[in-house]
Amino acid sequence: MPSPKKALISGITGQDGSYLSEFLLKKGYTVYGLIRRSSSFNTARIDHLYQDLHEKNVRLRLVYGDLNDASSLNRIIKTIKPDEIYNLGAQSHVKVSFEIPEYTAEVTALGAVRLLEAIRDSGIKTKFYQASSSEMFGKVQQIPQDEKTPFYPRSPYGAAKVYAYWVTVNYREAYNIFACNGILFNHESPRRGETFVTRKITMALARIKQGVQDKLYLGNLDAKRDWGFAGDYVEAMWRMLQQPKPEDYVIATGETHSVREFLEEAFRYAGLNWKKYVKIDKRYFRPTEVDLLIGNNSKARKKLKWEPQVNFKQLVRMMVDADMELVAKQLHGTKGYKAKA
Repeated sequence: MPSPKKALISGITGQDGSYLSEFLLKKGYTVYGLIRRSSSFNTARIDHLYQDLHEKNVRLRLVYGDLNDASSLNRIIKTIKPDEIYNLGAQSHVKVSFEIPEYTAEVTALGAVRLLEAIRDSGIKTKFYQASSSEMFGKVQQIPQDEKTPFYPRSPYGAAKVYAYWVTVNYREAYNIFACNGILFNHESPRRGETFVTRKITMALARIKQGVQDKLYLGNLDAKRDWGFAGDYVEAMWRMLQQPKPEDYVIATGETHSVREFLEEAFRYAGLNWKKYVKIDKRYFRPTEVDLLIGNNSKARKKLKWEPQVNFKQLVRMMVDADMELVAKQLHGTKGYKAKA
């Protein structure tokens, strides 16, 4: 019987890392997750997958390392010899990247080249997935955006992702490494970080409904995004690495919705009028805004046989339901809420 495949995931404690871990474990993989040392636990999204190392057949293992530390990456890759590497780790908050641009570049841009160098130096035969982003398109040059659309990033985060994209292409062509870029458009879930606008909305809505918050402060309500479900998108990552040759793919729904539309759908579902609670705070506006993102997923549909399963309305309601339950549990220790359908 062949040994199970081994996957190494950077960013395993994040939204995408947790969904990808679940997906790969169900496929029979042994999953190794790269984590940074911290004085506080930050593994909440994968705690339900945790297995005590004293048990037999442990298939989820966490290893200490850092995308800023090339020596740790070299050691881990040479020791584990993973069949697949998924680079999901990054400083991923666009607005914050304006405040810490150098750190964003160190982790988001140079982290990718450190991993690729570790692969090249080790000589192991592996497949590499780079988490690229629709933020690379920025001031869009074409609507909708596809794999051939020129990049015009509008943030340090977007610029860092452009570097990581091109260095992945370069290592593929220069060293014959099986390396793919997944250009993922916005993807959300109940596991999304609470500083991201979609989750900020659904968490605030749940707290408003419980009477413990009365205002929600937001920035640009007119920004339009192509929003999908993170659980759908991690399957596309895996499918890229199962192809006969490495290529780059746009992963998107092909629909665009404004922040205002997300607000309206969420509050309407909970039976509230968002205009009574939402205030605009200029501090949440970016120095340079990305007005419109909408992806063309034709290549992924054709070659990967992938398509999104969760639509916009279902996504919003899924997030509202999850946060209503979470906040009720935090406040009362019970589930205590079910949004109306």
